[in-house]
Amino acid sequence: MSVEDVIESLQLRRLGWAGVEVRLGETTVLIDALQNVEPLEPVLGKPKRPLPSVDVRPGTHALITHLHPDHYDRELLLRLARSGTVGCHTPIADDLVSDGVPAIAQELGRPRQIGGLTVTPVASLDWRGTDADQVAWVVEGSGRRIIHCGDTMWHGNWWQIARDHGPFDIAFVPVNGVIAKFEGYEANVPVTLTPEQAVEAGAMLQATAICAIHYELFNNPPFYVEQHDITDRLRRAAQGRGIELLLTTDGQAVPLTGRR
Repeated sequence: MSVEDVIESLQLRRLGWAGVEVRLGETTVLIDALQNVEPLEPVLGKPKRPLPSVDVRPGTHALITHLHPDHYDRELLLRLARSGTVGCHTPIADDLVSDGVPAIAQELGRPRQIGGLTVTPVASLDWRGTDADQVAWVVEGSGRRIIHCGDTMWHGNWWQIARDHGPFDIAFVPVNGVIAKFEGYEANVPVTLTPEQAVEAGAMLQATAICAIHYELFNNPPFYVEQHDITDRLRRAAQGRGIELLLTTDGQAVPLTGRR
């Protein structure tokens, strides 16, 4: 038996919307998993398709990037917390606890071990401009490293993240460049990465590939309007940058290719 047969490999699966499942052996970590969409409908509208089911079994843990309800599914996290942990950035831990969700708080850049996985929150930028509202998560295991960027806007921390934690096998990046008009925010400026910005973020993060998340599920004018021609624009930008683009459908495995 070869060493490769003995060492467990990192397994990735794209869930619905921004959700990603990371599995190593008996340990599973869900990032921004979403199952309950009813609370979102007044603003985001009805989803265009059903979300894939989220498997909550022993050894399943959760991470959230921030408290927006399309990334923070309280009912799902309460189920997960019965047998696993829920990790978050320190400033929002009290909000989770007040909501009945036991949380393990982490400061930016501070790693935590979950089975064979190491999880570390790093800088991100929320459209409301408060640092407490959002982080990205770096997850490492079995010689592989990915980053999940939540629904960040463009920011200047990509280079520092790459220096401290890169390179990455895959960067999971939001791509819908949505124009949002709610909560008193009325600017005609994208509040998540546009397709071109997502590719640039992947390049700055020294990622071999980017996997598109956070797109083509909700579109509810005039409150929530995503960019046009997202996949075509992603293909053109990725080709121009020489970065691999993964357009993985909901519920499907995300392939890990060789690191550049």
